[in-house]
This record gives sequence, structure tokens and C-alpha cells, in this order.
Amino acid sequence: MEQIIQTLILGIALGGVFALMGAGLSLVFGVMRIVNLAHPSLIIAGAYVTYWGFKLWGIDPLIMLPVAALILAGIGVLLYKLVFEKEAKSAKYSEMTVLLTFATAMIVEGALGAMFTNTQRVTSPDYATDAIFLGNVFVPTGQLYAGIVSLVIIAALALFLKFSRFGNAIRATTQNRDAAELLGVNVNLVGIMSFAIGIGLAGAAGALVSFNFSFFPAKHWEWIAVLMSLVVLGGMGSILGTVLASFLLSIIAAFVGAYIGATWSTMTFFLALFLILLVRPQGLFGEKPELA
Repeated sequence: MEQIIQTLILGIALGGVFALMGAGLSLVFGVMRIVNLAHPSLIIAGAYVTYWGFKLWGIDPLIMLPVAALILAGIGVLLYKLVFEKEAKSAKYSEMTVLLTFATAMIVEGALGAMFTNTQRVTSPDYATDAIFLGNVFVPTGQLYAGIVSLVIIAALALFLKFSRFGNAIRATTQNRDAAELLGVNVNLVGIMSFAIGIGLAGAAGALVSFNFSFFPAKHWEWIAVLMSLVVLGGMGSILGTVLASFLLSIIAAFVGAYIGATWSTMTFFLALFLILLVRPQGLFGEKPELA
């Protein structure tokens, strides 16, 4: 029983980190229909920002989190203006973004590799290797902090989308871009800001990743299928669905790793992606696509 509880705790703790990693990807797709394969590489970029803040000046990763988020949000604005804005109204926009974001991921990886080499790094504050013991089970402090911060950020995002005027504009654009434009919503501004927020969330996730995982520029290839499985299972564009899928798959992966083998843990995400596309491609909270 203790092993089951311990495995469940570890799965829940990592689920919070995965939720933030997938939330930005889900937001960008929901508003702009951008299938952002570069999202994991931008998370790595956020991890590097946090790592060097800690390495050079001893700044705690949690304090560096808003810095990484703002820097990546700025990069997101530049990326959108340079790469994605021109063809935003194209009927084949989503298909085009797959190639565009794949190329962006390659460029980001190359740039990070040129600047920092492919050495594995990890940010190491004291709490990263500490734990809270509850009888014979323990909660890794680093994962606990990361999970709590992730949920706070996602809750703030949900409140912003639900109750703010600009959040309503984002939701309207997500539901029907053309109708929102007819009602006076500046969909171009919404697109820019939504993309910036999504990439900013990648930077924030990178700050949490930096002390929970070792990372290097090419690490992002391991996370593409993981993040896509979360977003697809939750329903493309549904942040709530992504959060629930993150906890569900993280817990399942933890049990697979504990009882079958650690090398099989990641396979949980690949298998989930395959099955959900086969059985329910719209995901848990997505809308069923209409046949033409």
C-alpha cells in the first residue's frame, strides 16, 4: 500500500509540471490553430535563462521564473511577427505551422547548442534534492514546489481568460475567429498577445523544468510526443483538458515506471497519443470535427 501511495504522490507532483508545459501549447493552438512543435525547445530556452540566473548570480529558480516568462514572451512576439502573422488567415494555416514550427525548433536547438554546447545541465537549489517525509512515504520538495507554482499560474490564466475583457476577446477568437472580428475584436492583437502568453508559459515551465530534470538543447525532441499526447488527450485548445490529461498520464506513467520498468514510463505518453487519435481524436474536452 505504501508503494502505491508513494507512486501516486510522485505522479501527481510531476503532473503539475507537465500541466504548465502543455498549457501554453494548448492556448496557442486554441486561439491561433498553430501546431507549435517548437514549444518544447522554447521550454528548454526558459530552462537555460533560469540556469544561468542561478549559476551566475545565485538567483533562485522560482524568482527567475517571471524573468524567464517575460523574456520568452518577448521572443514569442518577435516569432509571431516574423514567422506566423503573414499567413494567419490562410485556409491551410495549421498545416503550414507544422513545418514552420519544426524549422523554428531546429533553429532554437542549433542556437542553444552553439551558445551552451550539448552538456547536460540542471539547476540545483537546496530544495531540488530535499523531501518532506510523511511516515514512510516522501514528497520531493522540488516537485511539490513546481506543482504548486504550476497550478497557481494555470489558475491565474483561467481567471484572466474568464473574467477579463481581453480574456473574453481571446475566448471569442478561440470559438470563432471571423465572428469575433465582425464584433469588433482586434483578432491580430489577440493573436500576438495569445502567442506571447503561450510562449511566456513555456518560459515559466522552463524555470520549473530546470531543477526537476536535467536538460540540454536536443532534449526537446523527447518532449514533443509527451506534450502532444497531453494536448490531444485533453482536447486541442482546451487548457482544462490539458491539465486533467497531464495528471492522468503522469500518474499512469509513474505506475508503469514503478511496476514494469522506468524505460517503459515514457511509452505511456506515446501509446496514449496513438490510442486517442485512433479512438477519440477530439480528446476528452475537444469538439468532434464535422465532416464536410
